[in-house]
Amino acid sequence: MNVSDKIVLVGNPNVGKSVIFGLLTKKYVTVSNYPGTTVEVSYGSAMLSGKEYIIVDTPGINSLVPMSEDEKVTRDIFLKERPFAVIHVADTKNIRRSLFLTLQLAEMGLPLILVLNMEDEARDRGISIDIDKLKTLTGISAVSTIAPQRKGIKELRAAVSSPAVPTVKVRYIPIIEEYLTKISAILPNFNVSKRALSIMILSGDESLKEWLITNLSPDKIKEIEFLRDECQAQIKDPVSFLINQRRLDITEEISMQVLKKIPAEGGKILSFTGKISMHPFWGIPLLLLVLYGLYEFVGVFGAGTLVDFFEEIIFGRYINPMATKVIQLIVPFSFMQEMLIGEYGLITVALTYAIAIILPISATFFIAFAILEDSGYLPRLAIMSNRIFNLMGLNGKAVLPMVLGLGCGTMAVMTSRILETKRERIIVTFLLALAVPCSAQLGVILGMLGALSFKATLIWSGTVLATLLLSGYIASKVIKGEQTEFFLEIPPIRKPNLTNIIVKTIGRVEWYLKEAVPLFILGTFILFVLHKLNLLKILESIASPIVVNLLGLPEKTTASFIMGFLRRDYGAAGLFALAEKGMLTPLQSVVSLVTITLFIPCLANFFMIVKERGMTTALAIIAIVFPAAFLGGGLLNWILRTLNVTF
Repeated sequence: MNVSDKIVLVGNPNVGKSVIFGLLTKKYVTVSNYPGTTVEVSYGSAMLSGKEYIIVDTPGINSLVPMSEDEKVTRDIFLKERPFAVIHVADTKNIRRSLFLTLQLAEMGLPLILVLNMEDEARDRGISIDIDKLKTLTGISAVSTIAPQRKGIKELRAAVSSPAVPTVKVRYIPIIEEYLTKISAILPNFNVSKRALSIMILSGDESLKEWLITNLSPDKIKEIEFLRDECQAQIKDPVSFLINQRRLDITEEISMQVLKKIPAEGGKILSFTGKISMHPFWGIPLLLLVLYGLYEFVGVFGAGTLVDFFEEIIFGRYINPMATKVIQLIVPFSFMQEMLIGEYGLITVALTYAIAIILPISATFFIAFAILEDSGYLPRLAIMSNRIFNLMGLNGKAVLPMVLGLGCGTMAVMTSRILETKRERIIVTFLLALAVPCSAQLGVILGMLGALSFKATLIWSGTVLATLLLSGYIASKVIKGEQTEFFLEIPPIRKPNLTNIIVKTIGRVEWYLKEAVPLFILGTFILFVLHKLNLLKILESIASPIVVNLLGLPEKTTASFIMGFLRRDYGAAGLFALAEKGMLTPLQSVVSLVTITLFIPCLANFFMIVKERGMTTALAIIAIVFPAAFLGGGLLNWILRTLNVTF
């Protein structure tokens, strides 16, 4: 199959692009990182109008002049190969924003189909689009859809067979047009138009430098850069500003002609909920209600009911006993038996924890996260938390991986890709490793705190939150780079669609099984090797003086901290067992829980940090988190004992 058989889906974030991708493609879809990046691109195949195509689902973007890695990946796809067609998925209720991207695609000279999705939400807001008028003004084939209801998908499939290069043109001020012509004369013919490349160059797109070096001689690059600088020298305002302003003017002109106001159809309850969800006062009780529901579903039902069922019944009564009998029968070597079903067995420990304990918790969190995502509440949560995250050099978008970190830190590190800059992704990864407990660990911690007092819970949560804010503030000052502006599309609050929730949950569970489970197995194997080499005992003897003298804890808690590196909840569970046996005083329990919460991330999380941020950054994070946890716990121990705090 050649490159002309590719169809690329493009669109702003939160426009339903991935839903349309799922409706167009067959069952088997591959997701892989775009070469040289951490950005995922999905590939599937579809039979459209009697012909098979490869469908490419790109990350959600706001512009083709890259401001983030996601936008660069999408732009580079068009630079490297010319697709048969581009399906631009637009948000009907926010047509102005979508048309800004449409104009950039039109300037590239790419065959285009415009999908006006979320027609129902637009009607709820009293918005309708004159599609025939839009087709006339832009020369683009346009289709109206409601993706979750499959409305318009049949028409979209038919439209794919005859994509058209848009006829809409954007004319800039004479001096810019003059230099666009001069630069275009130097550029070679390529997959996108010379004019589009020239506009990127005049806009000061530094990410295009690599492409220029690959495709042009040094002399031509020097000439192009001279023309770019010469153009800017003759204009008072930045060229990029004038280009964007002209595009905005054209989008406004088109929007004014195609937008029609109709009676709004939206429900009053959903509209009211949407308004109060961002209110500076009333939004807080709603947030607390959401967090309580999240805790009950994930922390109580997922981490309690489901985990007990899978761990004690499915694995405890059936799988592990059966596996033990089979392994002892067919594997003659005791070393291999111990590796598979021993104290650090790949089956009895790795698979039990990965499938029986973590999967139920992650799956329930994925369901809850999909509901929040599909309802439109997550962007509102980002708005509510923007001021707090500004203190840490971040913006409200960082709340999304942080919330996900309460489910699974490994998944959260991967989700931090949504942040625009490397600096923001490093800060969030560091904070996730330091002070965001996963739901499995949180369930054990809350169970242990429940046996103490409300004062103990306040001290634990206050210490962890203060550490999070202080560490984030320091990190924002140490890690160089600018803080990005906070722009986020706010969709209406809507009733979650069951199909969307199921599709998203299945996709994330599939990711967990492919990505995280192998890391559990690897981590357990490493612990097995350390155990066989007696290195675990050596580590215990090294760490014991710190645990006893600095934290004021019994020597036996050392093993819990070492186990915490395999899984954070392993360590918390060890402390829980010691507390139940009366080996920890209430004060020691609080100190140990704060320390284990701030302790280094689990092995699976560490490997994900290595994968996403590189070994150097991962080791630097560990080098900071490890002493910070013990210093934080030690300081709390000193304060509580000095003030004679009792529980």
